Amino acid sequence: MSEAGERSARRSRQARRSGLAGRRAEWLAILWLSAKGYRLLDRRFGGKGGEIDLVMRRGRTIAFVEVKARSRIEDAMAAVTAEKRRLVERRVRQWLARNPWAVGHDLRADAVFLAPWRAPRHVPAAFDLVL
Repeated sequence: MSEAGERSARRSRQARRSGLAGRRAEWLAILWLSAKGYRLLDRRFGGKGGEIDLVMRRGRTIAFVEVKARSRIEDAMAAVTAEKRRLVERRVRQWLARNPWAVGHDLRADAVFLAPWRAPRHVPAAFDLVL
């Protein structure tokens, strides 16, 4: 195999591992939030250019949840950048356009941060939604 082929194969393995870790983190966040009374409405809404990891509902609150898993909770918290917030806001507008019933609800941008050997940290209203 050529050097370029080996690099490509290595990237593919890393992408698969990263994708698996992301799905695992999302399932942990779903379980954590479900235990707090939230119900899953949507998962991985969007696509290229950004996505909403989870859309959860509890009562009249619709929470658009960003899930971040890192080796340290502090690193996970730092991973929600201003650019990521803008991408989430764009997807929230798209989700609301497809789900107009939700417009009258309380809308919130939450986050769940995960790190090994630590309890998940759910942060309600982690950032303001500018819709």
